[in-house]
Formats: sequence, C-alpha cells, structure tokens
Amino acid sequence: MNVEAELKKDGIEIVGRLDTLSVNSLAKSVSDKICKAFPKAHFNAGQLFIELSRIPMYLADMPDGFAEATYFYKNSSIYFKQGVPLDELEKYAIHEFIHYLQEVKDNKGNLFRLGLCDYTEFKTYGMALNEGAVQLATAKVLGYKQEIVKYYDISLPTDSPNCYPLLCNLVKQLAYLIGDELLQDSTLFSTDAFKEEAIRLCGRKEFLKIQENLDKILNIEEKIIKLNNRLVEDDCEGTKAQKIGIKIASYKEELKKTFILTQDLIFSSYFNQEFNNLTTTQDIEVYRTKLYAYQNYIGITDNYFDYSNYYIDKMAALEERYEAIINNVSLTVVKESKLANLFKVLRNIFSWNKEKEKE
Repeated sequence: MNVEAELKKDGIEIVGRLDTLSVNSLAKSVSDKICKAFPKAHFNAGQLFIELSRIPMYLADMPDGFAEATYFYKNSSIYFKQGVPLDELEKYAIHEFIHYLQEVKDNKGNLFRLGLCDYTEFKTYGMALNEGAVQLATAKVLGYKQEIVKYYDISLPTDSPNCYPLLCNLVKQLAYLIGDELLQDSTLFSTDAFKEEAIRLCGRKEFLKIQENLDKILNIEEKIIKLNNRLVEDDCEGTKAQKIGIKIASYKEELKKTFILTQDLIFSSYFNQEFNNLTTTQDIEVYRTKLYAYQNYIGITDNYFDYSNYYIDKMAALEERYEAIINNVSLTVVKESKLANLFKVLRNIFSWNKEKEKE
C-alpha cells in the first residue's frame, strides 16, 4: 500500500504542499522556541532550523475530532488540516516537529524508535506514553500553564487542556516521581533512561502495566471520537443514534475506570517500593513530603478516596518506621505506636462515613 492510500485509510486526503515561506516561518519560530524551552538539550538553533525546514509539509483534508496536524513516519512528512490559519499552525506543528526529531531508523530506513515508543515487527510499545510526553514538551515550548479541567467526569490538573489532557496528566504524575528532566531527555533524544528508571523505582511488571493502560486510554479516546463523528452524519438518527450513544457512554465509563486504575498503580507501585528503602529519619521526611505533594497531580472523580486512604495508611506506617529507627529497633518487626493506631482509627471512621453516604 502506497503512502497516499495509507493516509486515505486514516481519512487524510492531500490537497497540496505547504508553501516555502510558511514552511520557513514555522521552522524558524519553532526552532527558536525549542532551544529556549530546553537549554540543557544544547540544540543549535541554526542547525535545528535547517532540519525542520527540510521536512516535507502538506495541507490535507482531515477528519473532525482528530489533531489538526499529523506526522507520518513512513515518509517523514507532516500533514496540516486545510483551513487552519498560519498563526494557528505553529501550536500544532511543534508536536509533529518533535516527532520528527525523535525518529531513529535502521540502515534500511525502517523506524524502530520514536522517543519513548518502540516499534517492532509485530507490535508497537509505549505509543501513548510517548504521545503524552511529546505533548508535555509541546506545552512547555508554548509556555502553557497548568489548568484544572474536567473530562469524562474526571477533574484533573493538566498542562494541555485541549490535547491529550488525560495522558498528559498521567505522564506528568510519572515525571514527578521518576524525574522530569529524565523524561525530557528520553523524549527528545529517544533514550531508554526514563523507562529504565521507572522500572527500577516502580517494578518491571507494574511499569509495563502502566504503559499498557496508557495505550488503552489512547485507543478508547480514538473510538469515542470516531463514534461522535458518526453521530453527526446525516443518516444517523433514531435507533442508530441511540445505539451509538449507548456505546459512547460505555467507552467513557471504561476510560474513567482505566484512568483511575492507572493512577492508583502509578503512586502505589512507586511509594510501596520506596518505603522499603527508608533507613533514616531524613529519608522519611523526604518520602512524607513527596507523598503529600502528590495530591497536586492526581485526577479525582465523585467518591474517589483511593489516594486519601493510601495516604493515611502510609502516614501510620511512616510513624512506625520512624520510631523503629530512632529506637534502633529491627525494621522487620515493629510494635504499633499510639499515633499509628490513631491513623487506623481515623481511616476506619473515614471508611464508615463513606458507607453511610452510600445508604
């Protein structure tokens, strides 16, 4: 299947080339902003401009609901949605330019790496993780500030309210725990550093499940967009529209559930493993501060208490660990302190109140 046929399969139909003046204008502005946003990456603005200006860029008819720009790795080209003003194109171009910079191909020209995404003969791994990371980098280049938004009944802080807000939130949770600079480096230069550190700090099985869930979220969102597009078709009415509406509602519920499960796995896998490494009172204070600050990153839904319950449990466990350390008691068997018992009582009361609210 040739390139145009593959693009048409995704609903993309080429209209024509983007004019040279527009290409150069985009390349110059974006190269300057990338260098400013990531000084530690040591990009050369002039060289970066040359690279970006050589990317083939096209205008195309594209489906509603999807991105206004897309990078097609099989011919290393970028396609912009026809009708988007030039001054608006830049914010969409940045994401795709970063994809271009991420490309790692073998001697035969086959793509095998795109940032945090690995391409194998049979399967692609980490696509959603990479999309979230690239969009976070894009938001940084554009200077976006964090906002609290609500999607699919989930209230969450995100740097990118209009593009991959859920993925960006979850990837930023990972970046907070694993290391933001490490994420940026792996995103821009297609290294394994971030993934390897995430596996070390969260566990291999847990990280692979997180990565898989992120792909699931991306896949569900794409299904919802396609179904929403079907709803606005001329022949979609009556029973047909009702069935599609039911399916959309089902996907939204699945999306919300997957988001919460992924979030819970991120913080529990990290903090459970880090707890085992606490050997000094200073370790405990660092851990306590990091766990407390994590509340600024999470998404919440009605009746979501997973993080608060976890926090209470860990505060009690930290008190036990603290007393064991200052009393030089073996960390394997520790007698429960009065404060630890108080935390457990508070948790039980909290859980009881939750049950009463449901009655």
